[in-house]
Amino acid sequence: MKLYFMGIGGTAMGQAALLARAAGHEVLGADSGVYPPMSTVLTQAGIAVHEGYDPVRLAALAPDLVVIGNALSRGNPEVEWLLETRVLAFTSLPALLADFVLKGRRNVVIAGTHGKTTTTALTAFLLRENGRQPGWLIGGVPQDPPSGSELGATADPFVIEGDEYDSAFFDKRSKFIHYAPHIVVMNNLEFDHADIFRDLADVQRTFSHLARIVPRNGWIVLNGDDDNLRALGPLAWTRVVRVGTGEANDVRITDFAESAAGATFRLSWRGRAWATVNWTQPGLFNARNAAMAATAAGLALFPDDPRKLALAALGKFRGVKRRQELLVDTPMLKVIEDFGHHPTALAETLQSFRARFPGHAIHAAFEPRSNTSRTKVMQAGFMRALALADEVWLGAVSRAEHLKEAERFDAEVVMQHLESQGVEAHAASTNAVLLDQLVAATRTEADRPRLVVFFTNGSFDGIIRGYVAAMKPGKA
Repeated sequence: MKLYFMGIGGTAMGQAALLARAAGHEVLGADSGVYPPMSTVLTQAGIAVHEGYDPVRLAALAPDLVVIGNALSRGNPEVEWLLETRVLAFTSLPALLADFVLKGRRNVVIAGTHGKTTTTALTAFLLRENGRQPGWLIGGVPQDPPSGSELGATADPFVIEGDEYDSAFFDKRSKFIHYAPHIVVMNNLEFDHADIFRDLADVQRTFSHLARIVPRNGWIVLNGDDDNLRALGPLAWTRVVRVGTGEANDVRITDFAESAAGATFRLSWRGRAWATVNWTQPGLFNARNAAMAATAAGLALFPDDPRKLALAALGKFRGVKRRQELLVDTPMLKVIEDFGHHPTALAETLQSFRARFPGHAIHAAFEPRSNTSRTKVMQAGFMRALALADEVWLGAVSRAEHLKEAERFDAEVVMQHLESQGVEAHAASTNAVLLDQLVAATRTEADRPRLVVFFTNGSFDGIIRGYVAAMKPGKA
């Protein structure tokens, strides 16, 4: 088939396009403002990516099926043309995956407010390292496994990142409802996506719907330390395995420690030792991601005793691009890019960095870009999280003109709060101005090493690459 992906530059859409190409389909697509790493991956795969949306061009290309990403909405010229003419069939990305990839597979669906991408990568990685040929679809660009998507062997599990966000403008169900899970990982649950969900109870409702389609011979791997997940109830129609630090969990994380050299922790399965893990991934949150992945992969291969899954390979796991990714590493300057866009994620990452980079002054640059973070809904949470840094740099609110002032993330209020907590704070009218300020501040003489971390779920208008280029040896 000839498949046309609208919004192909999104990580999930792009990886699905790669998966469709690997399955033998002709693949092309369109987007506006595609940026690395996805643009690079698509180009290297030989997939044509058209800039912008043009109904005349789409009609001339005449694909067999149009896959509409959930970032597209009414008003888009290609969407309106599709609805008016009805000459081309269209579907959502999750529905495409259900029909073309997941049917007949033992699917491992990785869900949760935080850590989905890393946990999906870890699960696929561990299955591969244990000699299997899983398929996977990761909503990012992993360093391990070696690609963001793979069909794998049909007899082996398919691991897919299960997003709770809606499927398309014409299908408001969560994406993960389409994914026919055999095993579901519920890593954590918090309120997010205020543009889709009314409140925490609304998010819990969609997770409950996901739990209800797990078969009785499947499993739900649940964060047993998470109050919001425990509130879902006993989930009696299938098997539940709880993972966490508390004594009541089936899989326990104990003896966690972190230093500049890395992190270490122990895992046990129902009171029996499983493994001691020494690795380079930061934070207790990543140790939990690893425990969730190990449990899911172990149950998929060895349901009677998941401890048979070997975990030694975790020591060489390199993570996912844009997840605490170290871009500059010199004695006086470390630069990290992170996909953080929720207060909890920012707080956990900054706490980890204190242990990982002792003696460094932590400078946190934050772009309020997601549909929730650019509003005031979680502003108080961001103030508490950013107060864990030594100095804060607030980027311009993305698409601010589309928000009422009373609803918009208020940088002035956030700065005032941070200053009251002894944290120096800055804001700029544009991200380009922020880049100039950051470069100038970094070039001033420092009395101790700096760690500069950029938090954004987008490109930060390219200033991360600009800052890294400016800080190359000989320029700083």
